[in-house]
Amino acid sequence: MSIPHLPPELLDHIIDLLRGSPRALRNCCLVSKLWVPRTRKYLFANIAFRNATLLQSWKKTFPDPSTSPALYAKTLSVACSHVVTAADAQPGGWIRGFSHVVHLEVGRPSMYGSAPPVSLISFHALSPVLKTLHVHLLILPPTQVFDLALSFPLLEDLTVTACESSLDDGNGSGRPSTAVQPSSLPMFTGSLELTNAGIKPISRRLLSLPGGVHFRKLALKWSKAEDPLLTMALVEGCSHTLESLDITYVPRCTSIRVVHIANNLFRF
Repeated sequence: MSIPHLPPELLDHIIDLLRGSPRALRNCCLVSKLWVPRTRKYLFANIAFRNATLLQSWKKTFPDPSTSPALYAKTLSVACSHVVTAADAQPGGWIRGFSHVVHLEVGRPSMYGSAPPVSLISFHALSPVLKTLHVHLLILPPTQVFDLALSFPLLEDLTVTACESSLDDGNGSGRPSTAVQPSSLPMFTGSLELTNAGIKPISRRLLSLPGGVHFRKLALKWSKAEDPLLTMALVEGCSHTLESLDITYVPRCTSIRVVHIANNLFRF
């Protein structure tokens, strides 16, 4: 008895219906090689390296980025960014495989305790379609964060959280960053969230961009008295696009929220 032939569109639809069941998707991979690409689309949509062991396991299992399932990833979270090396970003390195990532989160397993500055250069231009970047580091390298953000021409949302700012210019070596500036700059039309120390340099660089910033949402957590001047500058720079504003002053735990809708401000 011959096996009935099903059109590819129907098979794809069946797999799409199973996207919420990882176990069923893994079983589908065993049915036929033709089913593998569609199942990988869901199995590897969200990748998180919470520690160095998971990252090393990935590199060992998928040594060739051109054939690894990283191509299907839409979200990438690297909590162990301190173990990422320059070689990881070179041709043949695991980073090059994540070329379709839309959301990138870079940080450390813990925001507490002492740690050296982390190099972000390896993540530059990771994906040309990236729209959301979250950076959570114990010691913030402001120049590196800004250069990293500029390497994604479609970037809309930027979140930066740190406990303190690094003393050098951001690359951990005491020398200014040498990242190549892109030919086109991101428009920054989504949300901007900045928290704690080290965010003033990023704010100033954002405000100095030739095309300006066009964020719809600002969430700012300041800790110094002079920061309201930057707040005013950011709000003014986004005055034509801003929809919501959330400001928190850390020492007094004072919170101000302003919603900007259709050129009308509502404070509550």
